[in-house]
Amino acid sequence: MKNLSYGNLFLAGSFNAWNPNDKNYHFQKTDKGNYFLGTKLENGMYEFKITRGGWDTVACKKDGADIQNRFLKLSSDTIIESMVEEWADNIEKKPRVSTAGKNVHIVDTAFSIPQLNRTRRVWIYLPSDYSGSKKNYPVLYMHDGQNVFDDLTSFAGEWNVDETLDSLGKHSEEMIVIAIDHGGSKRINEYCPYDMEKFGEGEGDKYVDFLVKTLKPFIDKNYRTLKNKQNTFIAGSSMGGLISMYAILKYPRVFGGAGIFSPAFSVGPKIYDDIEAKGARVNSKIYFYCGAEEGETMVPDTERAFSEMRKVSKSKMVCVIRQDGKHSESVWKEEFPLFYLWLTEK
Repeated sequence: MKNLSYGNLFLAGSFNAWNPNDKNYHFQKTDKGNYFLGTKLENGMYEFKITRGGWDTVACKKDGADIQNRFLKLSSDTIIESMVEEWADNIEKKPRVSTAGKNVHIVDTAFSIPQLNRTRRVWIYLPSDYSGSKKNYPVLYMHDGQNVFDDLTSFAGEWNVDETLDSLGKHSEEMIVIAIDHGGSKRINEYCPYDMEKFGEGEGDKYVDFLVKTLKPFIDKNYRTLKNKQNTFIAGSSMGGLISMYAILKYPRVFGGAGIFSPAFSVGPKIYDDIEAKGARVNSKIYFYCGAEEGETMVPDTERAFSEMRKVSKSKMVCVIRQDGKHSESVWKEEFPLFYLWLTEK
């Protein structure tokens, strides 16, 4: 790799759950001032980006424009050479402004997660007529809260969930949305219920317990919600898709629906064991989505989960595969309204 100016450099991609500072994918500097990384991957198609340890320091174009995921197709031993034009944090950008709508509020900037001995910012979207009515509403819980409502706090753009629900208005069922920020360096651990060789202890079981035993009771107590299973949903992408699948398997009497977007099942392959063991208890609405341009394993992994759930579960399910779909917020933003309308149709 040439033209890299300074700092610790990392490879983040579909092979390591897009971890921007994975020590197993750390470049070494050569005597000639270039950077080199040698690793072993199975044959297949992969996507990747280059970072200096975080998504705020990801490689970009000279003008600061984002670079689409780079692709690598392996069928034999391969050497690739990549050039970096600039780093995102070197670009003087226009100040980003908040895009969160008037119906979005912060529940708490440091909501306690006793199961993990941590705190987290939690957001809430309230339907437009919430303050002027006495109605109770369904609730959708979403992961990676930084990216749900506000471009200012997002890494690569928001999902526009508040704008989508505002625009749908009376044309679909109104709903409260709760968005929980991810845990930064702990994101992969919190969103995976299984121990991982690369990333360490899986804390997803405790995180899901937090949602069900701590956060949901608080929301139900302080807001006008419909508390039953038929009106409680969960959704997320990538690692958030994995933990959403696990949540509906562990708590089939709590969650009546799930949005499984581009799930990182490759990071937690034991999810298939849980589907076999627990899937028969699930009778909910499950929306599987993935894109054909998200790496070699994404489509078969998602189709496998969908197929195995169909064998054991009476759930109403759909599996959507977009041939041009990539692993990005902009794609999930476009898919979210379709998921929401499917979820709420009578």
